[in-house]
Amino acid sequence: MSDNRQPSTKLSRRAMLGTAAAMVSTPVLAECQIGPPPHDKGSKVWMELDQVELDAAYDQSAYAPLQSQIQKRFTTSSDTTRARLGAPKRLAYGPTAIEALDLYPARTANAPIFIFVHGGRWLRTNANDYGFPADLFVNAGVNYIAIDFIQADAANGDLRPMAEQVRRAIAWVYANAASFGGDTKRFYVGGHSSGGHLCGVALVTNWEKDFGLPADMVTGGLLMSGLYEMKPARLSGTRSAYIKFDDDMEQSMSAIRHIDKLRAPVVVTYGTYETPEFQRQSRDFAAAVKAAGKPVELIEAPSFNHFEMCESLGNPYGPNGLAARKLMKLG
Repeated sequence: MSDNRQPSTKLSRRAMLGTAAAMVSTPVLAECQIGPPPHDKGSKVWMELDQVELDAAYDQSAYAPLQSQIQKRFTTSSDTTRARLGAPKRLAYGPTAIEALDLYPARTANAPIFIFVHGGRWLRTNANDYGFPADLFVNAGVNYIAIDFIQADAANGDLRPMAEQVRRAIAWVYANAASFGGDTKRFYVGGHSSGGHLCGVALVTNWEKDFGLPADMVTGGLLMSGLYEMKPARLSGTRSAYIKFDDDMEQSMSAIRHIDKLRAPVVVTYGTYETPEFQRQSRDFAAAVKAAGKPVELIEAPSFNHFEMCESLGNPYGPNGLAARKLMKLG
């Protein structure tokens, strides 16, 4: 005898309560706001940008909502790098406590040197958070150095003491390279974000006049997601809230205005998910270097945001890792 009964469509009270509990415990994913908040278009402040748009264009968090998660990886990845390579050598390049650097030495003598200038809005982070690229460089036979320097708040909102310490750190490394087996004929510097800005300023230094070192001592520079013209940063409420810009600072800290002093070939990189201004600044700087008849390569990394670009320096197949390897002829 066949059973023609249909399955019951009634839900038990227990099943209903279980479903409701699951719904409550599952987070609702809010849509992330990318770029400036909705607003009525105001008058132009810089190029086609109004004040709200300009402020967002100098605030990476407006275009990278997962910023804090990625930056936490900088720290944890640096910890695991140190677990593999050992603690770096901490060396002083100046008289104050902050004027020091972390050296992750190459395993062979007479090895190339790569100096990294970290970012952080000129306001935060330190060399300890940027140990993670050392795996790439040390394994490729390179001395990797991450430098510390004064932050904007301690410098009373002045970028010039920061730039001066970065220059002194680079000069110290060059002058003392023999002490750790570094090869000054293969001497490279790089920086990301505000560190890319400071690196750009360092690359237009007159090393012979200011430090008594060879004018062409830097073999090559890697400028990653940096700022090279201070005028729009000065106009932004985002950066002028804590940087006390004046005309001299704007002039002296704008590397694009001093390309005549640039002696090293440079590679300029940026990601397509960075803010519109960080993308434009990279393109404009590379174009200005090219127009001056000096060697430059511009690399656009599709689908990378600002912080992912920094992280990619530790990846031999990421855009900045590849760029560093090519610049240094590491194969």
